[in-house]
Order: sequence, then structure tokens, then C-alpha cells
Amino acid sequence: MSLSDVELRVLGCLVEKQMTTPASYPMTLNALVAACNQRSNRSPVVDYDAAGVDDGIERLRESGLARTVHGKGDRALKYRHVAGEVLHLDDREVALLAVLMLRAPQTPGELRARSERYLRFGGIGEVEDTLLGMNRRDGPLVERMERRPGEKEARFRHLLGVDEERSAGEAPAELASEPRGGRAFSRPPLGSGGAGEAPAELASEPRGVAAG
Repeated sequence: MSLSDVELRVLGCLVEKQMTTPASYPMTLNALVAACNQRSNRSPVVDYDAAGVDDGIERLRESGLARTVHGKGDRALKYRHVAGEVLHLDDREVALLAVLMLRAPQTPGELRARSERYLRFGGIGEVEDTLLGMNRRDGPLVERMERRPGEKEARFRHLLGVDEERSAGEAPAELASEPRGGRAFSRPPLGSGGAGEAPAELASEPRGVAAG
């Protein structure tokens, strides 16, 4: 799976809204544009127009990661994600991926602090265990990066799409050494499988038609 920058931002915003302010979820196109372009809790800060965000939504629908919702009394179409269902993720995994999609690569400590709006982890160890589970899948969803000079902790990044630092040639860490608590992060080969293909029944529905 290789999502574009716009798709990653839209998917991250849908997850963020669902888990932090469910009363405002599903989201309209206008709400998604505002969420994508907000200046807080985003890296990088972007300035997408409605057409670009709409195209990102359409591509997510085509890949089965998002659906259209048109409830009774709604004047505008709304959208929701089904990432957890399609990729077979629990709430902890969905939350960490969303924070990684909306920001640059981060350490387990940063991920724990920034995911508190979504849900609470019991500690950094639980964050590391969750990252380990996503790294050990047949199609890894995250990887640990090489520690850069001056850094005290290693950072993690998602593998759902193009990463600017990856394209710049920064190598992932050889995850043979054990992090705190004795947990070793191993990275299976990137070509070992897809990150959970969407089931046939999750194919996108025509624009304007309510999803089930």
C-alpha cells in the first residue's frame, strides 16, 4: 500500500476526528479541508484546496479505506474511514498510525504524549509493544529509524506511503538490538506482503450513495 501525501493527511484527519471529537464525525468535505490545513498537530503544515482533498477522498474510497455517508437530513455528503477494519488494526494501532500520518517520525515517548487525545496508553512500554506488533506483520506498517547524531531515542515512521526522509535516503535501523524492557524490534522484508488488502465487500461505493 502506498498512499499519497493527500491521502495520508485525509485518512489521518478522519481517524483523529473519530477518536477525539466523535460528535463531529463523519466529516464533510469542508471540514476535512479545514482539518488537513490546520496549523496545530500537523507536520508539515499544508494548504490543500477542496479539489485536492476531494481527490484524496475519492482515492481512499477506491482503495476501500474510506466510505461515503449520506444520512437522513444531511445537506452534504460526509465521509468516514474503515482503516481498522480493512487493515485489521485495534484502536491503539489506529491511533499511533494516525499520529504518524499527521506528523513527522516520532519517538515512542512523543507518540505516547501526542496520542493521549485519542486514547491512553499504560506507558511507553505499551507504545513500544504496539509498534512491535505493527512492525512484525507480514506487511510491516511501521519501522524504526536509525538514530541520528545527538538523538537519545530512535524514532518510528509509518510505511503507508511516501516519506520525505525515506526518499532522501535515510536508512531504517537494523532492529536487532533490544530496546528497553528486552523487546527486540525486527523488520521483515518490505516485499513480504501487502499491509492487509481490503476485502471485496469494502470496495468503494458510487459517489453520493450512502455506505452501509
